[in-house]
Amino acid sequence: MTDTFDHRQVRRAFSRAAHGYDDAAALQREVASRLMEQLDYLDDPALDRAPPQVVLDIGCGPGHASVAMQKRWPKAQVLALDLALPMLRETRHNAGGWRPFARRPDALCADARALPLRDASVDILFSNLCLQWVEDLPAVFAGFRRVLKPDGLLLVSTFGLDTLHELRGAFAQADNAPHVSPFVSIAQFGDALIAAGFKNPVLDRDEFVMGHDDLPGLMRELRTLGATNAMSERRRSLTGRARFARAADAYEPWRRDGRLPATWEVIYAHAWGPQPGQPIRVGGVDEVHVPVSGIRIRKRP
Repeated sequence: MTDTFDHRQVRRAFSRAAHGYDDAAALQREVASRLMEQLDYLDDPALDRAPPQVVLDIGCGPGHASVAMQKRWPKAQVLALDLALPMLRETRHNAGGWRPFARRPDALCADARALPLRDASVDILFSNLCLQWVEDLPAVFAGFRRVLKPDGLLLVSTFGLDTLHELRGAFAQADNAPHVSPFVSIAQFGDALIAAGFKNPVLDRDEFVMGHDDLPGLMRELRTLGATNAMSERRRSLTGRARFARAADAYEPWRRDGRLPATWEVIYAHAWGPQPGQPIRVGGVDEVHVPVSGIRIRKRP
């Protein structure tokens, strides 16, 4: 089966976008800020929780959330993980202005689908607007569960089904090649969390509508963010002028108050790592992982 996304293209796109990413990432910063507000819950004295020892930021981008969490928990090891090495260079740059001799996030170039971390080694797993580039959510959530400690916090966001529906519809009238990535519904996202065995998942959603002067302006912003078409079945040649003009004409009926709207649906979720022995649903079957030391052996007389 062909993967939905060409992950080499995802890496290339975000590598190219790394240096100028912050110039266009106002929405990403706002979503990260709203997601991080949920960390305040951990500081409630009534919970009597020890500060985290290991914090993992998956798809860290230029690392602003990683740096903020390192400041919040100065003694913690914060792992800033991203598929694109240039993004990690930006993370190091953004962490460099902090107090001299203070601990900084550790950069880790890796794939969210294959985390190079020990089982039950992470206290907080944070991921802001990364999972829309993963086609197999149950599998990646199973990996997240593997590295998260029991009662560790999972805190993630992704783009939802209505994201860029205007752009998708406009290009659908121009040709039959896919131009906009598929996104999941909030129900699919919640089902994947439950299938992976996470405890007490809570989901929420926001909708942001951003205005643009024209279609070329929107497409330039998407390229600046690295959000180019990375689907495996994408057209490999440039979109011709005639097709682009048809898409621009199809977009015009959406114009309101002189601006073309672009909708971004954002799904937020938090959940907790389960205790060992809780099943993970894989391929419709519950799998339970039990350590060998926990298996009783009856000796024959």
